[in-house]
Amino acid sequence: MDARHVVLMLVGLSLLSTSDAVLPGNPQVIDMTYTFDGTTIYWPTSKSFRLTNVFRNYSAVGFWYEASEMEASEHGGTHLDAPAHFSRNKWRTDDIPVERLMGPAVVVDVSVKTTGNADYMVTAQDLQDWENTHGRIPDGCLLFVNTGWGKHWSNKQQYLGTDTKNTSLLHFPGIHPDGARWLVQNRGMHAVGIDTASLDYGQSTNFDVHQTLFGSNIPGFENVANLDQLPTKGAIVYALPMKIGDGSGGPVRMVGILGNTVGAAGTAKPILGLMCFLVTLLFTLIL
Repeated sequence: MDARHVVLMLVGLSLLSTSDAVLPGNPQVIDMTYTFDGTTIYWPTSKSFRLTNVFRNYSAVGFWYEASEMEASEHGGTHLDAPAHFSRNKWRTDDIPVERLMGPAVVVDVSVKTTGNADYMVTAQDLQDWENTHGRIPDGCLLFVNTGWGKHWSNKQQYLGTDTKNTSLLHFPGIHPDGARWLVQNRGMHAVGIDTASLDYGQSTNFDVHQTLFGSNIPGFENVANLDQLPTKGAIVYALPMKIGDGSGGPVRMVGILGNTVGAAGTAKPILGLMCFLVTLLFTLIL
């Protein structure tokens, strides 16, 4: 084996490394989850997030140590609604196939229509109008509705319509029942998310949208952050909830990836390296 072969094999081996290939192409990453703390907005009748400090100090032998206990309702902050939340015998949190919680994202922006109308509901016509401009909602996508309500997140009164436990005072946009029915009957998205406290609008009492989507095992995401930073099409979203056994939902860490999403799992470069290595090895054996 001469020097040229040695150099080629070393190049191939170097390309096998995945340490810098987790997100090749340096894509933009959008954090789509609100921080969980004492200010996180929850459904008015649900238990809010509470973090109790167990220990935060130097240990008796000198090293630093922190540990806490947390408690909260499943449904608050940026979270998953599992289909079982409103549909008997459908997927609970730990039943949902993980591939249903990630994929190409499309964003239906109705923020102009919600201005001055906190009770706006996204209709089937809104969805069809979006398709007339942007093309068919693709099968296997995560469909997000941007109502523009994220701008109110830090103010509970504005975000929910009330800072009391009286749910009759809730006012925020959501999806119209006919919009949900049209999606279930005509499109094959894997999940539906929204930047408000509920898929149904604030004044809903029957939660028809929840019932319709979840009856078809289509999970939901609520209180999604930074939807205004996501493009209409072209992003990949990963929405991974805490895997709660028998749960009806749970907190989600959601991120959007914009830009070069090919090989986002760190596979493109290792495969190229392996090919270079094998070709070099073949030539070495022949020559």
